[in-house]
Amino acid sequence: MKTTDDFFIPNNEVKLPEELDYTRAIEYIRSAEAFSRSTYQSVYIIDYFRQNFLYVSPNPMFLCGLSPEQVMKLGYRFYLEYVPEDEQSFLIDLNRAGFDFFNDLPVEERKDWYISYDFHIINSGKKILINHKLTPLTLTSDGRIWLALCVVSASNHISPGHIEIHHTDSPDYFEYNRLTRRWDRRSMPTLTDGEKSVITLSIQGYTMNEIGDKMCLSPDTIKKYRKQIFEKLGVRNISEAIIAATNNKLL
Repeated sequence: MKTTDDFFIPNNEVKLPEELDYTRAIEYIRSAEAFSRSTYQSVYIIDYFRQNFLYVSPNPMFLCGLSPEQVMKLGYRFYLEYVPEDEQSFLIDLNRAGFDFFNDLPVEERKDWYISYDFHIINSGKKILINHKLTPLTLTSDGRIWLALCVVSASNHISPGHIEIHHTDSPDYFEYNRLTRRWDRRSMPTLTDGEKSVITLSIQGYTMNEIGDKMCLSPDTIKKYRKQIFEKLGVRNISEAIIAATNNKLL
């Protein structure tokens, strides 16, 4: 039977508690609160020293019908109670793999990376596939994560997984292969200006004919753009393309 201890391994143990200043953490909470007010995404802060959640936003996507206070009280037990049992092992596996990767990075670069992956949460008996991104907020002097910011949004995939580690200034990223237990280098797709315009106008609610009028292009050309977008992003429709492009900061 899995327990919350399975998520806290030597590779993410905070070893310098004397460096932790919880008066500073208040500023991180205020920043997270401000961010949560301006987005539909759920936001929360993990405290790796106390092994719980320091903050949970009221945005409903991550709450599974609970209040932020209830999720904070659950802490990591949230994953054991609201993630399907067969995906809990997946979360524990990627946790180990992610910290192995992170601890091989130079300490001065660690704040510039984030990990992204998809898993289901259970809300009112229904499974919802979410995308989860985690990045360091503050580190101890030996490079261990004290606080991490997590952002939850809708996934553009149809299955869990898709474990990726990205650097903020690079189009290249690393994808984790659970079979080989290796991180494989990949490159983000690049959208043309025309493809970006099609997605942006779709976000604004315009139909294909209206997008064609605005871009002075025929509907057939807009269809061609959309087909190219779907192929590049590995999605099936414009809704998934919008989620993929925004989640991956391609616009």
